[in-house]
Amino acid sequence: MTDSSRLPLAVFDLDNTLADTAHRQHFLRTRPKQWDAFFAAAPQDPPLAEGVALAGESAGGCEVVYLTGRPERCRQDTLDWLAAHGLPEGRVYMRGSADRRPARFTKLEILRRLARGREVRVLVDDDELVCDDAERAGFTVVRARWAAKSAALEEAQEREGGT
Repeated sequence: MTDSSRLPLAVFDLDNTLADTAHRQHFLRTRPKQWDAFFAAAPQDPPLAEGVALAGESAGGCEVVYLTGRPERCRQDTLDWLAAHGLPEGRVYMRGSADRRPARFTKLEILRRLARGREVRVLVDDDELVCDDAERAGFTVVRARWAAKSAALEEAQEREGGT
């Protein structure tokens, strides 16, 4: 049962949707992957203009929330980055530090939980598998195709549950 008296939700991914991770993806091409360095570099991510604009527009009729595969230990850096780049205030849902499931599982689980109490108007994400699963589950999806594709990031999202 949804609460129709509250604004619907616009759900935004972070990496390669709002934040350009190109400068730190080299940490994912090593064996073993350098996860600590990858996440430590996140505060230097440049914003992606298309995603930032869409989040700002969405805030006009929706409550914006953020759904990321980043681990919980990155929360303060993530909140600081969102504020520094003028993104709408909103709750941030992050991966538990020990959760290594693929992003498409963790994100769909959270989307379903959000939808139990509110209308989820849209999910904006760059991960094709996340988008495919969300669409199959009945969610409206905008595929964030404004950042360069990264095989290293796709592997990390799907096979290693790291982001």
